[in-house]
Amino acid sequence: MFAQTKSIKIDLDLADAPRKILHAHLSIPVQPGPVTLEYAQWIPGEHSPTGPIDNFAGIVFTANGQTIPWERDDVDMFAFRLNIPAGVTVVEANVDFLATAPAAGFSAGASTSPNLAVVAWNEVALYPAGTPAGEIKFTPSVKLPDGWQIGTALAKAGVEGATTHFEDVSLETLVDSPVLAGRFFKEIPLAPEVSPKHFLDMVGDGPEDVNLSTEEISQFSNLVKETGALYKSRHYDRYHFLFTLSDSVAHFGLEHHQSSDDRVEARNFLDEDLKLINGGLLPHEFTHSWNGKYRRPAGLATPNFQQPMKGELLWVYEGLTEYLGDVLTARSGIWTAEQYREALAVSAAELDHRPGRTWRDLQDTATAAQTLYSTPSDWDNWRRSVDYYAEGELIWLDVDTTLRKLSGDKVSLNDFAARFLGFGGNTPPEVVPYQFSDIVAGLNAIVPHDWKGFLTQRLNSKSPHAPLDGITNGGYKLEYSDHTNEYGRALEAREHGVNAWYSLGIATADEVIKDVLVDSPAYKAGLGPGMKLIAINGRRATEELLHSAIADAKNSKEPIEIIVENAGYFKVVKIDYHDGERYPHMVRLSETPALLDEILKPMVKP
Repeated sequence: MFAQTKSIKIDLDLADAPRKILHAHLSIPVQPGPVTLEYAQWIPGEHSPTGPIDNFAGIVFTANGQTIPWERDDVDMFAFRLNIPAGVTVVEANVDFLATAPAAGFSAGASTSPNLAVVAWNEVALYPAGTPAGEIKFTPSVKLPDGWQIGTALAKAGVEGATTHFEDVSLETLVDSPVLAGRFFKEIPLAPEVSPKHFLDMVGDGPEDVNLSTEEISQFSNLVKETGALYKSRHYDRYHFLFTLSDSVAHFGLEHHQSSDDRVEARNFLDEDLKLINGGLLPHEFTHSWNGKYRRPAGLATPNFQQPMKGELLWVYEGLTEYLGDVLTARSGIWTAEQYREALAVSAAELDHRPGRTWRDLQDTATAAQTLYSTPSDWDNWRRSVDYYAEGELIWLDVDTTLRKLSGDKVSLNDFAARFLGFGGNTPPEVVPYQFSDIVAGLNAIVPHDWKGFLTQRLNSKSPHAPLDGITNGGYKLEYSDHTNEYGRALEAREHGVNAWYSLGIATADEVIKDVLVDSPAYKAGLGPGMKLIAINGRRATEELLHSAIADAKNSKEPIEIIVENAGYFKVVKIDYHDGERYPHMVRLSETPALLDEILKPMVKP
């Protein structure tokens, strides 16, 4: 066991971030004899052993001016073994992180550009093995390139030239506190009347990317206020939205207790389609501060970054967060109520057309989460992927509308969120684990019901159809028409493709088939993912021509003829389909109370 008397000093140098390499120097207190140093393997929020050990390079240990040899454990690739000479109390380590990953994945994906860097400390940190992450102390600092500024939830201890020093924190907090830095940086206080304080820290590829309108700033301030009304507590000392707007980085969101790592395209606020598609990102990651960081499934509340995580409750961790985050997006005004319904229609329809659900239940997608995050889109409808996000949202909408119906609209999921996620009132960052039985007990405390059976049936179902009862209980139904909705059109525009999922059974991007729906007309005709569209009805394939061919076939008895290329081989297929284009929509059920409309109303009065 590591008995720490001094903190580990870690100095991060971003001078070479523009050319995709990070430098760090660590001073690690040690005692003579065998020592094992660890590199983080299981990264919180990524639910997988995604520690980027493959890009951890240039590792040199010294003490008293002499190099100390090291050896990697031949089973645990994340462990480094050293033998510390007599009289040595501190080992110096120089390490590099090669930020060369493609723009895919999570925090280990592309994270730098000529003008910015987003750094997760686990990329450059080493620490003694066998000690809980909360008991290992670090003293961090960051040296910036000229003209750059920095954003992070870490508390500043001082600035010395280009170097910012931070107060001592535990390894757990360090890994939970990424750094955002860049030349085109802007920090905007949000809802300044609210305590603790909230900040929107942004960096972009250019200065135009971080220029927000007064209305957009007001919407993010509304988000801060709406979360206070919903959860009736805050479990952090300060909160920073670390918002990267760049075409050079991976695009995703990753939750942290006092911040979130949010990455979107450079033109997010200059392109209405991108702003719509990405609208739910910050509300989702912010909600994780309550659900995921503070209240956390017991299987994910591990004491260190080497112990495997168990994802069986990710339908709560991610699914409930997806539901509450999207609702908060509408309540804050980031989305209109109609845009929320359009996004929900697109999501629900896709889940309702996933034949893989007949062999794989939702619970298994959560249990097997660590194997699913990196899967490609090819045959995804048959494999199933991390469906506990979107299907979890449908289940929690069902829970919300059921609570409202059972109670005569006297209580709702708002009450559960305040009691379960706001548990304990305002607190500093801490972790309060939960299990399935706690979820059931929490719902029963709101309205007694067979919640165990309610949830278990939906988690273990192998029905070919998605759980849509929450939509119908909310006063709407899922229907299809020959025109897409605004949200669906924006997705097609971003993909440069055609979503013919509910007609032919294909989705394309740049004239390449991304996926084919099992048992659809396209599937039966022999099409598969990765095939390139060459011609449609004798003409060179384009998005517009594919749309037209599907629409025109409705008034024709002739099949749609498509020529595709498959790894250098060409093939002619004929698809006998005549029902026209089909796209999902939400349609109001006039005979049913509009509970969904009530759910989306702001809790904070203007």
